[in-house]
Amino acid sequence: MLATAIQNVAVRRISLRERLENLALQLVAGAVGILPRGMARGAGAGLGAAAWVLLGRLRRVGLQNLELAMPEKTAPEREAILRGVFRSLGWQIGEFCKMSGYTAEQASKFIRYDGLENYLAAREKGKGVLVLTGHLGAWELSSFYHSLMGYPMSLVIRRLDNPLVDEFVNRIRCLHGNRVIHKDDFARGLLSSMRRGETVGILMDTNMTPPQGVFVPYFGVDACTASGLARVALHSGAAVLPGFLVWEAAEKKYVLRFGDELELIRTGDMASDILANTALFTATIEAYVRRYPEQWLWVHRRWKTRPEGEERLYG
Repeated sequence: MLATAIQNVAVRRISLRERLENLALQLVAGAVGILPRGMARGAGAGLGAAAWVLLGRLRRVGLQNLELAMPEKTAPEREAILRGVFRSLGWQIGEFCKMSGYTAEQASKFIRYDGLENYLAAREKGKGVLVLTGHLGAWELSSFYHSLMGYPMSLVIRRLDNPLVDEFVNRIRCLHGNRVIHKDDFARGLLSSMRRGETVGILMDTNMTPPQGVFVPYFGVDACTASGLARVALHSGAAVLPGFLVWEAAEKKYVLRFGDELELIRTGDMASDILANTALFTATIEAYVRRYPEQWLWVHRRWKTRPEGEERLYG
């Protein structure tokens, strides 16, 4: 997969802007990466605080989403949640810059498993494991840590607009055996992985458009949601279980939490089952987000695609 990404970089001309973006990223990653971990996280938190001030559009989207999803919260409560989101994203930047140097022993000092037995039991069934996850907590660190501990997996991702940055990020993601499945090769790559009994992590909490997405409730509001995971799970018989790496403030540690395997809804009506299971998966993600609201990506326009006849929610 990385070789393909590199080939794709060579196919088209790389602009000066893309080269400069990549250079800037590598300089920042290198500078933050040589810092002690606490300082790296602090630098990341500083970037998050600066982003809160400078990125007004993202701040407005986040507050609008929180008002839509959690109307019972007061305005100060929603602002506190969103400030926590920017801090969490900053911490993840710090962790990402350090990731390539982590060993299993080092990482285990600030990350622990909860429910690893759920993952191992699902893997033992031999039909593949689909890890239902989202942009919650330190999602980049989650699959990296799992591979570092001897459980490499494939990741379904969207190509980054800058191919040089895409290659740089994927190289770090895949240092310990992880593989990348791009969304434009989603169905074939996913089914092939399930036939081989592999594990694939799928971020299933972003806005989609029909026909790839179907409308299911998310925080009580219809959200266009990818239905591919439900299709593949029903077709392959793979196990589906939630997996999230979340920050537990009381422990001052990340916890890679694998929930119980989800029991799929099977009525024999494929269209109905796809919709019902997509709703089940989305409700599962929502339950985790409600538990850790300050760690979810509220700045994403999750409800951008609207059912026919409904007005746009974002400017």
